[in-house]
Order: sequence, then C-alpha cells, then structure tokens
Amino acid sequence: MPAATPTIDLAELVRAIDTAPVYDVAQVSPLEPATALSAALGNTVLIKREDLQVVHSFKLRGAYNKLMRLPAAQRARGLVAASAGNHAQGVALAGQALGVNTTIVMPTTTPPIKIDAVRGRGAAVELVGDTYDDAAQAGMALADENGQTFVPPYDDFDVIAGQGTVGKEILQQAQSQGVGQIDAIYVPVGGGGLMAGVAAWVAAHSPDTEIVAVEPNDAACLTRALEAGAPVRLDQVGIFADGVAVRQVGDLPFEIAQQCVARSVTVAADAICAAIRDIYEANRSVAEPAGALALAGLRADVEARGLRGKTLVAIESGSNINFDRLRFVAERTALGAHQEALLAVTMPEVAGSFPQFCRLIGKRSITEFNYRYADADEAHVFVGIALQDGDREKAEVVSALEQGGYAVIDLSDNEMAKLHLRHLVGGRVPGLEDELLLRFEFPERPGALMQFLDRVGGRWNISLFHYRNHGAASGRVLAGIQVPDDERVEFDERLAQIGYPMWDETTNPAYRLFL
Repeated sequence: MPAATPTIDLAELVRAIDTAPVYDVAQVSPLEPATALSAALGNTVLIKREDLQVVHSFKLRGAYNKLMRLPAAQRARGLVAASAGNHAQGVALAGQALGVNTTIVMPTTTPPIKIDAVRGRGAAVELVGDTYDDAAQAGMALADENGQTFVPPYDDFDVIAGQGTVGKEILQQAQSQGVGQIDAIYVPVGGGGLMAGVAAWVAAHSPDTEIVAVEPNDAACLTRALEAGAPVRLDQVGIFADGVAVRQVGDLPFEIAQQCVARSVTVAADAICAAIRDIYEANRSVAEPAGALALAGLRADVEARGLRGKTLVAIESGSNINFDRLRFVAERTALGAHQEALLAVTMPEVAGSFPQFCRLIGKRSITEFNYRYADADEAHVFVGIALQDGDREKAEVVSALEQGGYAVIDLSDNEMAKLHLRHLVGGRVPGLEDELLLRFEFPERPGALMQFLDRVGGRWNISLFHYRNHGAASGRVLAGIQVPDDERVEFDERLAQIGYPMWDETTNPAYRLFL
C-alpha cells in the first residue's frame, strides 16, 4: 500500500510542544525509580507519575493547550467534549481556569468517581452510550447544534502538542537525574494523543530511544491499524481499561505512529491487574487500569524479548479508579503475575485423600480451596496455589499431583473459571447424612491446614470445604464434615484440641437453601 501524503509537520509539532503553556495548570510530574521491580526484571525501570496531576491524569495538558490556542470569541461560545473520564476532567479544569462554560458527554459505563470529578469542576455532564465513540458522536452533534467548539481528546494538533510535554519532561529529567540513555518508553494508547506527542518529541531529541505503544488486547485499535496500514474501526472493545476503550485510533496519531513508534504490545486484563499491584508496591499509588497499562506492556516486553540491563520508562497515565473495582483487580493480580495457579483436581473419594493432596502440594500456600461432595467414587476439587517461580513451578506442582495418581486440569487461563466457577463450586447433595456445617478461622501460617486435617480429616469424611486467602491474619474456612451422633463428643474434643475459633452453621438457612 503506498504511503499516504503526510498531513502533519513533525518539526512544527515539536516546536508546538516546546512552547505549550501547560504549566499554567499542570506540574512537572516526577520520574521515579521502581527499585524492587527493577531488581526483579533485571532492568532499570522508571515510572512517570502523571497520576499526580491535579486531575490525576495527563489529560489536562492537551485540553488546556487546545483551549489556549482557540480565539477568545470562540471559547466564549462554550465548549463540548466527549470522554470516558480523564479528558473530561482536563477540559473541565481548563474551562474552569479560563472561565468558559463546558459540557462533557460521557459513556454510561464511566466510573462514578470520574463523573463526580467532572461535575466538581463546574462542567455539565450528559451520559450517552456504552463507549467513547457513542459519546463522541453525541458530543459533536451537540456542539454543532449550539454553535460551540468540540474539543477532541486525541486527534488534534494542539491536543497532541500538549500531551507531548510528557515526553519532553522525561528526557529532561533523565538527564538531570543522571539516568543516562533511555532505551525505551512505554506509552498507553487509546486514541493515541499521548503516544503521538511523546513519540514526536523523543524522535526529534533522542532517536535511539524506542517508543513502545501498549494496548489492551481487547481494544488494540493501533495494533490493528499498523497491521492494516490504515486506521481500522474495531467492532467492539473491552471496557476494563475504560480510559483507553477506543474503537479507532486517531488519524494524526496513527500517522505519527507509523513514523516514530518502534512497535506495539498488547496485554490482557490480568497483566494490567498485576501492573496495578507493581505500581502500588513501587510508589503506594493506586493506578486505574489504563494508568497501569504501560507498565503491564513493559513487563510483557521484557519477558517476551529477554531484555536485560536496559533503562525503561513506563508512563503511569492516571489513577481515577472506582474503589469497588479494586475487588476484581486484587483477585486477578496473582494470576496476571503468574504467581497463582488455578487447578481442577480429581481424587479418590476416600478418607485421607485430602491430607495426601496437601502433602503433594508441599509447603506452598493454598490461596483457595473449593470442594463439595457429589460422587461416592471421585472428588472434584477447585484449588488455587500460590507460586514463587511462575509457570515452571506450576508445571512441577501439576507433575507431582499426576504422579500421585490425581487427574489435573490447569484452569489458570480459563476465563469462565476465573470469573464464575471459583464462586459457584458447591450445591445441595440429596441424601447426605450426618453433615455438620462449621465455620472456622485458621491462623494464616504454614501447617495450620495440616494440623486440622491430621485431627479431623482422617477420622471423619469432609464433604464440603471452602477457603479463600483474603490477606488477613486469619483464614476463613467453611467445612462440611459427616459426624454420626454417637461420635459427636469425640469430634468436639478433637476440635477443642486444635483450638481454632469455630461457629456451627448447621442451622443457617443459607446452608439449607444452597449447600
């Protein structure tokens, strides 16, 4: 396919970046080392902290630069923008700073924290559609109807120039901090404005530094465009990383990417969750999914290409995350970092199988254990196991279990298992006799489970067992144990010897209805 006629002058863009008046509202965000992560990856990893801007993302740079470049009379008629949140906050802040009325059209899927923040900046908010594209169409129609200016989030020269100041700062800070040559900068991509501005500046001032574009694998509009040689509209996009949930990369960002981006990397939601944890451990900030996207791509690129001894920068682009989304993030983090395995294990339904299973697992921590009696011959167990050495260690665990006579299926990459099955294992069992349902608190220390099994598991049949590691000092365990009435005194004595806090839930109506 012949190259398209260039529509953007990169030299002019670089000059516009250099003179962008963004510091009326933005700060020079820190470029911080991620010391522990650097040691783990064998590279020097630096994080550019755009989450520390007053709107907790880089978007105010481009928005303010755009508004400042508009004639005063045009600004006075009012502004309209469409955004999943961060561009909206940038436009709202810029409009507030300049005394301009703004209306923001946002997808209905936008986290409430972002909607509230936009309204807090004095902007009017309209919720339309499920994605940015739906909101953008409505926003442009509204601007046309009212004779107002639509402020695009990424496909605009002045917006790109404002975002490009992030790249300018990175190179200046690396020099002033004695970091030396940066080998690669990883940039999150939605519509591509940040990527375009950073890439243009870096290509002009540090051509040996690679720009690596990072996208979610379910919203990879730039990757598809680079493959096709032109922007491609995706049929649908995932919205976990809502800040980059864009169906088609901007025309100007795509043109710049063709000239200045070394390659693109795509990552799954689990890898993004792991990167959120990495960022938290590095600087105690909680990134939104789009904000951690670049670091997820950095990790994936290091692992895929075997990079060692390099100096790598990831842009932490924002931290506008709803608190309740952290439940999903925490649950998927270990899987994304290859620090947990989810396995389906089939074992004989005989006394002692459970303790033997635990011995085969060894001293590894069990993060979750789901089991419900269903068959007189075989028991099917859903188990999570903590790993220190990723896939290599998982292979060792699977091999040990199989050699011990247990059938094993690896469910670590099974989306249905991760989303639903781990919460659904169980059900009522007709004709199950003498079952007690007991709730325990186990101390979270090695050997606590074996102590319980040694006292109980070999003597009475465990018909239900559920445990999840919640990161607390005590583990919560729900166990069904078949104890005939004439053995109840002996059973109670053994529990007393263990000494774990216990509650009898046998008369709980939820047990009668569902278990």
